[in-house]
Amino acid sequence: MSATTPKIFRITVEVANLEEATKFYAELLGVPGRRHPGARHYFDCGGVILAVLDVTEGGMKPAPGGKSIYFAVDDIDGLHARAAALEALAPFQVHGQPASEVIERPWGERSFYVTDPWGNELCFVKDGTLYT
Repeated sequence: MSATTPKIFRITVEVANLEEATKFYAELLGVPGRRHPGARHYFDCGGVILAVLDVTEGGMKPAPGGKSIYFAVDDIDGLHARAAALEALAPFQVHGQPASEVIERPWGERSFYVTDPWGNELCFVKDGTLYT
């Protein structure tokens, strides 16, 4: 990467209750994160910050982000178990396969999908199987 190539350093997801969202993401990701001013809680995800922002503090309603945010993980089965315990496994299909199951996708990634309580979609991919 050259010095002029932009680098993603933070991605924000909008939520309606910072305390609930902090608890949800801390449990799902397995890290506590850190509270910041402005109704936000940051989770360091390998050098890119996942910023959980309670937009209701500014009188807005949360809007789900764009298509899935993808995370590379070593322990995909452990993360899947945490997502299942949080009842957050995605209810949709991906290329005719259940998004909620840890399976090898047609493009070779071993992954599963989560939908948080505010409608944000996340995908967890077994590191070593990333399709880039």
